[in-house]
Amino acid sequence: MPMHNGLLPREGFKGDTVLKILRNTALNPKLVLPLLLLAKYTKKGQNWAILHPTAYSRLKKLLAFGLIRWINNYFSRKVLNNWVDDKYDWSREIVVITGGAGANYNTGHTVHYFKCDITSRKALSLVAREIRLAVGDPTILINNAGVVQGRTILDASESDIRFTFDVNTFAHYFTVQEFLPHMIRTNHGMVVTVASVAAWVTVPNMVDYAASKAAAHSFHEGLTAELATRYDASRVRTVLVNQGYTTTPLFEGYHNDSPFLMPALDPATVAEAIVAQVLRGESGQVVLPAFANSMAVLAGMPLWYQHRLRVKNQGIMREFRGRKVVQDVERFYEEREREHGGEAGATGPGASTVLVEK
Repeated sequence: MPMHNGLLPREGFKGDTVLKILRNTALNPKLVLPLLLLAKYTKKGQNWAILHPTAYSRLKKLLAFGLIRWINNYFSRKVLNNWVDDKYDWSREIVVITGGAGANYNTGHTVHYFKCDITSRKALSLVAREIRLAVGDPTILINNAGVVQGRTILDASESDIRFTFDVNTFAHYFTVQEFLPHMIRTNHGMVVTVASVAAWVTVPNMVDYAASKAAAHSFHEGLTAELATRYDASRVRTVLVNQGYTTTPLFEGYHNDSPFLMPALDPATVAEAIVAQVLRGESGQVVLPAFANSMAVLAGMPLWYQHRLRVKNQGIMREFRGRKVVQDVERFYEEREREHGGEAGATGPGASTVLVEK
C-alpha cells in the first residue's frame, strides 16, 4: 500500500495541519533567514525594516526560535543514535510485529503468520524458535499488541488487571528477551515500543491501561539506556510511539471531546508514521497527533491543572464497548493454570505475532 501523500492528512484539516504549516514557514530557518538577509542587505529591505520595526524584530525572533528548534532536533537525533550511523538492507531485514490479529489486508509471500499467546513466556519461546527456523533471526521487533478493558478500579477483576499488564507490558520483556540477544551480537537491529498518549495522562475507566502503557514507556527508556551502557550495542535502535485515540475496534465507544487538537487517528496514519521511522533506521519518538507533545509536560504542571484535566476527561470511556481480544479472561487464566501449570501452550488464546520479511 503506498504512503498517503495528500495535501491534508486522512483526518482532514486539524490542529496538526496548522502546526505543520508553522513548522514549514514561520519556524523554518531556510525560509526566514533569506528574508532577514534581504531586509539587512538590500535597499528595499532596509526601508521595510525601518518602516516596520516590530515586524522586523519578530522576524528575528522567529529565526532564533527556528534555529533553536533545529539545533535541539539535531542533538536529540544524534544522541539517541549514540553518534553512530548504521545501514539497513531492506531486502534482508526481518521484522516481527506483535498484535494486529483483527486487521484485514492482503499479504504477499514475504509475510508469515504465527499464532502465539504472548502473555506466556514459554509459548513465546516456542514460537520464537519456529520463527528462527522458518525465516531467521529478526532484526526489527515492533511490540504493537495491546488490550484495554475499560473498567473502573473497583470493577476490574484480578484477571482483567493481570491480562492488561501481561499484554501491554510484560510481553515487551518476553519478546525482547527472545530477540534482542541476536541484535546485540550483531550490533544491528531495532525495537519499537508502542505505548500511548495514555502513558502521560490517566482518566477514569482507563487506569490499568494507562498504568500498563506508562510502564511500557519506562521500559523503552530503560532499554535504550541499557543498550548504551550495559550491552555495548550502540547501533541497536529503539523507537517509542505515543499515539492518541485510534479508530480500531479495540476502542469502539471511545468519546473524543477534542476532535480538532486531538483528532481520532486512522490506523493507517499511525502505521505509516511507524513505518517511516523504521525505514529511517534511527532511534526516535513518534507522537501522534503532534499536539499530544504538550501532554509530555503534564507531570510538571501545577497539581490543580493535572487533576482538572483528568476529571474533565472522565466522559471519554463512559460508553466504551471496545473489542475484547479474549472474551473471558477469568476462564483464560483458569484453563492456562489447569492445562499448563501456569503456562499457556503455543496454541492458546491471546494476541498474535506477525512476521514480515522484507
